[in-house]
Amino acid sequence: MNLIIDIGNTRTKYSVFDKDIEVFSDAVSICNIDRIRQLKSDFPKISNAIISSTGLLPEGIIDGCKKIFNFFLKFNPSTPLPFSSDYKTPTTIGADRLAGIAGAQKKFPDKNVLIIDAGTAITFDLKTKTNIHKGGNISPGLKMRFKSLHEYTHALPLVEATDISGYLGLSTREAILNGVILGMMSEIEGTIDLLSPIYEDLTIILTGGDAPFFEIRLKRTIFVIQNLVSQGLNSILNYNVPDNLIK
Repeated sequence: MNLIIDIGNTRTKYSVFDKDIEVFSDAVSICNIDRIRQLKSDFPKISNAIISSTGLLPEGIIDGCKKIFNFFLKFNPSTPLPFSSDYKTPTTIGADRLAGIAGAQKKFPDKNVLIIDAGTAITFDLKTKTNIHKGGNISPGLKMRFKSLHEYTHALPLVEATDISGYLGLSTREAILNGVILGMMSEIEGTIDLLSPIYEDLTIILTGGDAPFFEIRLKRTIFVIQNLVSQGLNSILNYNVPDNLIK
């Protein structure tokens, strides 16, 4: 069994995998070694672990994990990956993007896949049916767009995402809602339209915190996989475990 530790900007997600099946997941505000020890106690068959972090790691986490698990991997830009990439600055690409690509590779190894992660930022990454990462795009996410309109102007209010009633707003609040939501929907649909003629039978994966919001609004056949990053980190861990430690 594997333990996946994904430390984000605001929370840490723990996932336990039995082979390729996620059997447990939990999200908390902080990461600490006591919680990791408890999970090892709750799931004694966990033998391997991977940790991915967007920032500085809590003190003692790395040394503690090395003592607890048979094999421990700190995910970084030099970690071997189960796919190749044409990205020209591989050390700058986010761990969440790499994990999402690895998750898509595991789920659809013989398909062209566009991974759309709708979170703080919205990212697009393209994996080919020969498992080559062809690159991607990054732009502001839903909450970031609302917040920037409020903070970088004098009079525009801070608006939260809700349903829109039409294509044109009849108040400033409605105009912001429509501009942000329709703009993001057009961006997503437009990116799919641009890539679909180039990559045949393009499979679309939507993930991230805002995935449910857009799932019901997009006029596309898409796969929503909320634990895509965890699946990808599990795949990366399995790819790096030495043969003599595979059970």
